[in-house]
Amino acid sequence: MTKDAALGAEERKSLLADLAREADALRPELHRYAARLVGSVIDGEDVIQDAFARVLATTGSIPPGTPLRPWLFRVVHNRAIDALRQRSTRRSEPLETAFDLADISGVGPEEALIRRDTVRVALGHFAELPVPQRSAVILKDVLGESLADIATLLELSVDAVKAHLSRGRARLRAISDVPSEVAPPPSPEAVNFAALFNTRDWDALRRMLANDVRLRQARRPEVSGAADVGRFFTYYSEYPRVRIEPAWLEGREILLVSAEPSGSPSYFMLLEWRGQKISLIRDHRYATYVMDGADVMPAASRRPS
Repeated sequence: MTKDAALGAEERKSLLADLAREADALRPELHRYAARLVGSVIDGEDVIQDAFARVLATTGSIPPGTPLRPWLFRVVHNRAIDALRQRSTRRSEPLETAFDLADISGVGPEEALIRRDTVRVALGHFAELPVPQRSAVILKDVLGESLADIATLLELSVDAVKAHLSRGRARLRAISDVPSEVAPPPSPEAVNFAALFNTRDWDALRRMLANDVRLRQARRPEVSGAADVGRFFTYYSEYPRVRIEPAWLEGREILLVSAEPSGSPSYFMLLEWRGQKISLIRDHRYATYVMDGADVMPAASRRPS
């Protein structure tokens, strides 16, 4: 290897290390943006996982001196838009039409009260906004980005950002509060898994794993196969005790995880089943930020049969 080639390899290694550190530090903030953009804390984490995989695969294409924070936001933004575009065939309005420039009339001064109220809006309500309005409101009112930085990220003028921000705020205010739905009772599979987990019957849980089961955890490589995924329960046997209980999030059944005794839920697991076997475990132990904005509904108690 020549001296120049060695220097190039070292520079790329250094850039990769800097990028990995910056990405990991920004991960909770990037998730807040992605989750509200796609309308789901679960899908938002999928966006982050996929975006980071692409980031690490394209490190060599980043021009030297590129500010990493806005670059990472742009990658996540583009991946979220890709995810939304994949859903667009199920929407009445094609995604592309959401990028029409909003009317700039009625743009008023920003107020702390508006930002406070926006942060409290149910995450799913953001999905009712056109994408540019959604992005502008999230970046400004949830993440506190400047108008100039938002304009750069969205590739719009500052006036256009102000327009989308004003229209988006007005539309959010117009969305009436809908009474919370009553959650359905938990599935027998979730009840059984929780009971075995809480009694620490790890061997019984291992027997529930499909041969090709997969384990996904943020900041960890994916693991597959019953033997390797079975170690997941070994780790939990060594961690401080936690308790899980069935709940519902975004129409999907989850398992809330709380520290014992009587701790508040700090993250959740999501299981996928194939018959009576577990085919996928998604554990958010290392991504507690996913609970930010999560509208969790405790599962209703089952009536005695």
